[in-house]
Amino acid sequence: MLDILQSDFFQRALVGGILIGITAPLIGIFLVLRRLSMIGDTLSHVTIAGVALGFLIEVYPLAAGLVFAVAASFAIEKLRKAYKSYAELSIAIIMSGGVALASLFFTLGMGYNTDVMSYLFGSIYTLDTTDIYMVGGVTVIVIAVVFLLLKEFFLLSFEEDAASVSGLPVKVMNMVITVLTALVVSTAIKIVGALLVSALLTIPVAISLLLARSFRSSIILSVVISEIAVIGGLMLAGVFNLAPGATIVLLLIGLLIVALVGKKGFTT
Repeated sequence: MLDILQSDFFQRALVGGILIGITAPLIGIFLVLRRLSMIGDTLSHVTIAGVALGFLIEVYPLAAGLVFAVAASFAIEKLRKAYKSYAELSIAIIMSGGVALASLFFTLGMGYNTDVMSYLFGSIYTLDTTDIYMVGGVTVIVIAVVFLLLKEFFLLSFEEDAASVSGLPVKVMNMVITVLTALVVSTAIKIVGALLVSALLTIPVAISLLLARSFRSSIILSVVISEIAVIGGLMLAGVFNLAPGATIVLLLIGLLIVALVGKKGFTT
């Protein structure tokens, strides 16, 4: 265990995991409350398309994925307004486009398919200094924006019409949340993988909503739960040579099961 903790690659993985463990539930709680949990999956698929293009044109893959995710976040908001009664269509349409683009870029760059696969399933042990700086920058942005706009996000999440009547710029706020989600997802895929990133956005929030007594306490608890899963998952993966991303998510699911059983036992 001590040998693992002293390894540079594990220390970078731990730092990256801790940072994402903060930002994912911070944004995830607003997505869950607004019934947009699946947006994480959509943006992760689009991010993979950007990563694949990054490998193809030889630019920093994570930056290319981030650009794609942010562009997709704008497209989602535009489509949500176009289909007000069928807002979930925007998520399905953008996801389809992301999968199609990723498939196209896979075909054009067969030689780097193995590299892109690491983004699908997570590759936290391969985080380099540039990745840490990018994750750190996104973390600072997310914490700052959520702290400054917490009341506005709270009102928007529970009653969008009331937020609009009160003079809140609903369109701008919706865009801000979606763009922040894109930033978090695009930086998280190398840590837990595109196929699992949605779990880090939603499961800690699902657990906190079962246990917390207020909105603020649910935010704090979701971050604490996320960090327990990230740190615990990395330790278990390092000791037993397991897939880190999968271990983190399975630990989250285990915590959710414990919370559900405990809640049921307490209420009965």
